[in-house]
Amino acid sequence: NNSGQEEIVLCKSMSDNAELVQRTVAFVRKELEGNDASHDFAHIERVWALARTLAKAEKVKEPELVEIGALLHDIRDWKYSGSETAGAEVAGDFLRSCGVESWKVDAILQIIERVSFRKELGGTSTEGKSEFVYEAELNCVQDADRLDALGAIGIARTFSFGGRMSRPMLRPELESEPVFPTTESEIEDKIVILTQEEYMQKTHNDSSVYHFYEKLLRLRHMMKTETGRKMAQHRHEFMVTFLKQFFLEYQGIV
Repeated sequence: NNSGQEEIVLCKSMSDNAELVQRTVAFVRKELEGNDASHDFAHIERVWALARTLAKAEKVKEPELVEIGALLHDIRDWKYSGSETAGAEVAGDFLRSCGVESWKVDAILQIIERVSFRKELGGTSTEGKSEFVYEAELNCVQDADRLDALGAIGIARTFSFGGRMSRPMLRPELESEPVFPTTESEIEDKIVILTQEEYMQKTHNDSSVYHFYEKLLRLRHMMKTETGRKMAQHRHEFMVTFLKQFFLEYQGIV
């Protein structure tokens, strides 16, 4: 079965610079060594593939920006490095060392800096910044990253990261009523809108299930591409089904 090889070739075919893609893959793979399964290189591969799918559907003008942005978007992530600027700084140094044109470096760094959910809280992904020429390319990377936070993969990543951080699955004593929602509407009524500071500090409720309320269940309405919105809806519905079953099992009912 050579489907894996075919997939790699397909990914690379979007870029005119196969050598840059190969060097970026090797660089990112090395950077993410030791990360847990929520933010490992397999996550990058999935986002890379999703971003390619979205870029083709959206007919973006600069697919290479999408590919390289998708590959680099999680290096030195603040959750692991403790720095909000290290990722872009390291990515910029890497791209310049590869001889990438300055306009491409600038565009890719803007994608990296704007892609995250936390940056969008309160409008901080665009606040104080001029209009971004490559908004369509950014949207593809952002939607791809968010799709990987949804559905079955999103559930698995949430509990993987929760395990890494020694977080409980659920904190019933900190939950608003109903603690164990039974319907989709009850689940979605528990969605919370946090400030960027509240989201980063995690002083409110650090359980893995709470992460669905603070982020994951919000994402379907934050997608920027039409294809992304359609894919997000299916994955959202799967998460709601999972949560209903989770709450029943947590109580020992089924």
